[in-house]
Amino acid sequence: MNAKHLVAAALIALAGAPLGAQSVKSGIEAWQRADYGSAVAIWRPLAEKGDADAQFNLGQAYRLGRGVTLNLAQAQNWFQRAANSGHLDAQTTLGLLLFQNGDQVQGLKWLKQASENGEPRALLVYGTALYNGDGVAQDRLLGYAYVSRAAASG
Repeated sequence: MNAKHLVAAALIALAGAPLGAQSVKSGIEAWQRADYGSAVAIWRPLAEKGDADAQFNLGQAYRLGRGVTLNLAQAQNWFQRAANSGHLDAQTTLGLLLFQNGDQVQGLKWLKQASENGEPRALLVYGTALYNGDGVAQDRLLGYAYVSRAAASG
């Protein structure tokens, strides 16, 4: 096979690459173009293979109902998978979702974990819970420290 045929074969192979072979970044680019269906199609195989960024992004798609039907149970599932892998934004978003939907104990568990890694939203909500004693043992001093740290980080 000569070089011309080799290049043509490579281009055909690349053009026919399945969406699963694409990157999380290409899904983000589709999302930014408001091509939500394509973004979801790119992220799903990556998420199913354990990519925490893709899992988080798929959770956001389900939470917002973009590219998929709005489904908070599916959003929670994908956030949980990403959070279990240590994805900081997933831990925070899952914590907030659970907290807002009445599961304060589990929500605060994830928010505490994210706040220990310096995530500002988690610091604020978990710190407020500590200060008020909402779902955790009241500790006004520590609560104030968390809220102050959240404020300092913008």
